[in-house]
Amino acid sequence: MIIEKLTENAISLLKSLIETQSFSQEEENTAKLIEGWFIENEIPFKRTKNNIWATNKYFDGSKPTMLLNSHHDTVHPNTAYTKDPLKAIVEDGKLYGLGSNDAGGCLVSLIATFTNYYAEENLKYNLVIVASAEEENSGPNGLNSMLSIIPKIDVAIVGEPTLMNLAVAEKGLVVFDAQVAGTPSHAAHPNNNNSIYNTIEVLQWFKNFKFDKPSVALGDVKMTVTQINAGKQHNVVPAHTNLVIDVRVNDAYSNQEIATILQEQSPCTIIKPRSLRLNSSSISTDHDLVKAGIAMGRETYGSPTLSDQSVLSCQSLKLGPGNSKRSHSADEFIYLEEIEEGIKLYIELLNRVIV
Repeated sequence: MIIEKLTENAISLLKSLIETQSFSQEEENTAKLIEGWFIENEIPFKRTKNNIWATNKYFDGSKPTMLLNSHHDTVHPNTAYTKDPLKAIVEDGKLYGLGSNDAGGCLVSLIATFTNYYAEENLKYNLVIVASAEEENSGPNGLNSMLSIIPKIDVAIVGEPTLMNLAVAEKGLVVFDAQVAGTPSHAAHPNNNNSIYNTIEVLQWFKNFKFDKPSVALGDVKMTVTQINAGKQHNVVPAHTNLVIDVRVNDAYSNQEIATILQEQSPCTIIKPRSLRLNSSSISTDHDLVKAGIAMGRETYGSPTLSDQSVLSCQSLKLGPGNSKRSHSADEFIYLEEIEEGIKLYIELLNRVIV
């Protein structure tokens, strides 16, 4: 199929996806729309819960395998929308609608790219595409659940809005629940061990603490206290003050290393990670995908935002049409020309690497 027709069909699919509610864990109907694309293009596919996946026609187990992935779930629309978030509206070259930018434009562009190569023989890589669910809430039935089902992946392109520049690394995330202890008492009596006051020094420690190892692509680990909670009534000094700490991890550390450092060094009475599975990710700048992208004039950078890259253990590149700054915004949109460019650039990139 010629690229122009693929692009036309991809935009039509995106409009249908926008107008079909697909909040995380509620993606049944958008999964059906994606099934429809594969049926129409006579591409065999499989569905695992709300994840739709397929392999290229001439899959060869002796070759390395490249994953093409993006997600079809969305966040809930925020209250500042002035347009109907579930209506695909085209104005001034912009396609408005919930999920248009994050990550519908990327998803349909990758589906079109996979379709372009599906029946091609003698590719240097096998291709596996996964249109995944539950990315926005890091749910248990998203891409992470597919890794034991699909063929083993050697490298991945994860479709997220990057203005088609090369996100060669992405920060991981560890959220910690912490507690600062004190002595409970009646507020009317002296108490030199008030857990809320004790928190002042603890907060200063978190504000000043620096992890030693920076990353060329991602810079420093960023640690931020984001929640504080203590006490239930005005006349009782609480026994504990609870903190939540958000840590964005660069690729110089594993999540477990971050947890060990904080558990050994922080002044909190208790500090525990909620999960260690959302890891930082990267791809070597010597990888053929990156070298090809640079040769095409695309810039490289490190991404501070989390995606399904975090569940992959292989090298992965985040790349897609659209702008990350529009994600989760009111009146979200993507330029139609960004989708057109995205499909062309995906295909040009893969022509340089897998053909």
